[in-house]
Amino acid sequence: MTDMTEPSPTGTPVGEQGSPQTRKPGVTRRGGGDPATRGRTTIADGVVEKIAGLAARDVLGVHAMGSGLSRTFGAVRDRVPGGTKSVSRGVKAEVGELQTALDLEIVVDYGVSIGDVARAVRENVIAAVERMTGLEVVEVNIAVSDVKLPDEEEEEPETRLQ
Repeated sequence: MTDMTEPSPTGTPVGEQGSPQTRKPGVTRRGGGDPATRGRTTIADGVVEKIAGLAARDVLGVHAMGSGLSRTFGAVRDRVPGGTKSVSRGVKAEVGELQTALDLEIVVDYGVSIGDVARAVRENVIAAVERMTGLEVVEVNIAVSDVKLPDEEEEEPETRLQ
C-alpha cells in the first residue's frame, strides 16, 4: 500500500487531486508498516544449544550427550541442591543474524547404526532449530565420543536420598 499524501509547498498535506486532506485534530499517525518489522530480535547461543540438545536426545539410539568428562561434571552439578539438568551439554552453537552452525557430541547405544543415528539427529536438530528460531542451520557436525554397552554401569550414580 502506498501513501498518496504529499506535502504541498505550503506544508499542508494534500491528496491525489491536490485538495487539502482533513485530519482529526490531536490524532497523530504512529509508526509505519507492519508492527512485526519494528525492531530487532536476537537469539542467544544458549537458546539454540538448548533446542538442539533436546532435539538430539529425542532420537532413538542417542544414549547421552557430551564427553565422559562433561557428563561426570554434569552428574555432580545435577546433584547439587538447586542445580538444574543441563540440556545443552554436548552442544556448541555459533549464532549469527540469519544463520547458525552446531557441533554436537553424542554417545550412542551399542548395536545401532551410527550413520543412521547421526542422520536422524541432524534432521531432527535442523527441523527443530529452524522451526523455533527462524535461523537457517548451515551445518550440524556430530562427533560420536562413546558407545554405551548393554552391561556397562551408568556413570551417574544413583542418589541415596529419595
